[in-house]
Amino acid sequence: MPTLRKILIANRGEIACRIQRTAQALGYRTVAVFSDADADALHVQLADEAVHIGPAAVAQSYLNAQAILDAARRSGADAIHPGYGFLSENAPFAQACADAGLTFIGPSPEAIELMGSKRLSKVAMLAAGVPCIAGYQGAEQDDQTLAREAERIGYPLMIKASAGGGGRGMRLVHEAGQLLEQLRTARSEALNAFGSAELILEQALIAPRHVEIQLFGDQHGHLIYLGERDCSIQRRHQKVIEEAPCPVMTPALRQAMGEAALKAARAVDYVGAGTVEFLLDSRGHFYFLEMNTRLQVEHPVTELITGLDLVAWQLQVAAGLPLPLRQEQVELKGHAMEVRLYAEDPAQAFMPQTGRIHHWLPALQAGVRIDHGLLEGQQVSPFYDPMLGKIIAYGATREEARRKLVRAVEDTVLLGVQTNQRLLAALLDHPQFISGEFSTGFIPEHFSAHPSLHPHVPSAEELAIAAALFYQQSAQVHSAGLTGWRNNASAPLQQQIGLQDARWPAQVTVLAEGRLSIEVAAQTLHLTVLEISPHSVYLELDGIRRRCAYALAHGQLWLGTRPGALVLQDQTLAPVRGQASASCGTLKAPMDGAIVDVLVSEGAQVRKGQLLLVLEAMKMEHPLKAGIDGVIKRLQVGPGDQVKNRQILLEVE
Repeated sequence: MPTLRKILIANRGEIACRIQRTAQALGYRTVAVFSDADADALHVQLADEAVHIGPAAVAQSYLNAQAILDAARRSGADAIHPGYGFLSENAPFAQACADAGLTFIGPSPEAIELMGSKRLSKVAMLAAGVPCIAGYQGAEQDDQTLAREAERIGYPLMIKASAGGGGRGMRLVHEAGQLLEQLRTARSEALNAFGSAELILEQALIAPRHVEIQLFGDQHGHLIYLGERDCSIQRRHQKVIEEAPCPVMTPALRQAMGEAALKAARAVDYVGAGTVEFLLDSRGHFYFLEMNTRLQVEHPVTELITGLDLVAWQLQVAAGLPLPLRQEQVELKGHAMEVRLYAEDPAQAFMPQTGRIHHWLPALQAGVRIDHGLLEGQQVSPFYDPMLGKIIAYGATREEARRKLVRAVEDTVLLGVQTNQRLLAALLDHPQFISGEFSTGFIPEHFSAHPSLHPHVPSAEELAIAAALFYQQSAQVHSAGLTGWRNNASAPLQQQIGLQDARWPAQVTVLAEGRLSIEVAAQTLHLTVLEISPHSVYLELDGIRRRCAYALAHGQLWLGTRPGALVLQDQTLAPVRGQASASCGTLKAPMDGAIVDVLVSEGAQVRKGQLLLVLEAMKMEHPLKAGIDGVIKRLQVGPGDQVKNRQILLEVE
């Protein structure tokens, strides 16, 4: 039985921090690894020791198995916990750990290799008698074979990266004419994300639920399952909200799905934490989707309803101890719900966001858990997944958990990068979600034109608060020795408040006792600042007192709006700009990232909507298309180039 003393966590961000908390609480020493981009990250600061493993790019750092093994050797670690993502489901890495005399905290390399391939795992599940969806999981991968098999399966169908997860390398194809383009995109994304371009095809089930079973196995042949999680609320096949238990689950269905999951695990002699994912249709029939041979992002909801620490279980199993419970001892109590907080802008087609975090204040309260790896001042880079953290709530009932989660989402403050908070709050408050009657098609069905997917237009109250804060900053700069709030009446101050291309004129008049009268958006509002600090202002606005988070620097204001944030500019002294043409021929990078494909050359004729470049950022590919018909006048990038947000990539004349 191995004796574990020091554990290296081969990951970053919130999951590295989460593993460290349990490992350190159990008396283990921990070692963090970090890239150039993460030198000052929270997971590095929390660890007992930390080792630099390379440049920011994942292939040279967190996917560099040799650098991680070398870090373990140098630090004297005797075990490696891979977290999720990166090398967590990499069979050669698990084998290399064993060859180096290190305990890999996860299943065997053989189980990882088999279940990490959607193609091979489906073949194995069919042989084991686990219900599976009709499809193609053959070794022949040429376009002709896949097109022939697609016709046999019928449309709509799903293309899936065999080695993939998290929605990457996955495409829904409605008709034959879309197949070849979607195959190319899926292959490219799969190769970049997982190092394998192998694909499978599956019949697309219409409006199923996505339900997964958490299981655990030890080195003594014991296997149990710890209930289920409903992960049906998804965008682009990536989970957004997860909850446990499933709202439509029955004891009989839970037992049937649990036993099917155990059957899948027994087929590979599974050891450690694993999750078997199923699609559940409206008739109560379920089908094997995939098995994840690692800890899941959504494991906290299972922890909350079982009262168990799954990372602690992983460490005990890795040390050769038997499972702490038998199947009949597993109890599920209450309800838990989790949302994923992403650095992305839903109003810009969910474009990932980069930037510096000016202010971070998680809304912790009774029954709320927030797993994150964030620090004020840190840079959210384009090199890694845009998930920043997870907000989780627990209650005696589903409605209590939901209500607590809504408040926590609304009250959590993150200023500096746009997030999906406004969308999360809207999803949690939707009547269909509240009722528990939803499927994987929930977001496309109910949110295709929802206000949370469009730019937020500031209210008169929000503009008035912005005007007051801009006035405060101006008064501090121009009135030496004053706080900026003057008791004497003065001539009205004219302001221009900007949001992207929009502007709102505001007139600020100082009244007696530090009160302001603000005319903006065709309204006159009275505002008094009662207390102010660098990131919080306590004010009274038209007789109602409230506290607002903000960050203000260089004429730019991040204003917490509950939920989410607005970023406004003081454009009072800015020159008047002409309206940008909708048919602009200049193509700029929508974010920091890397150019992975260039499909045109200088002098080429292009049409509006034609694909020109493919940008990879935060582990996803983003197609960049022509805004007008014309000729490529200037091409300034090539494959592999790193580009900055708003950098000019090419020009169409």
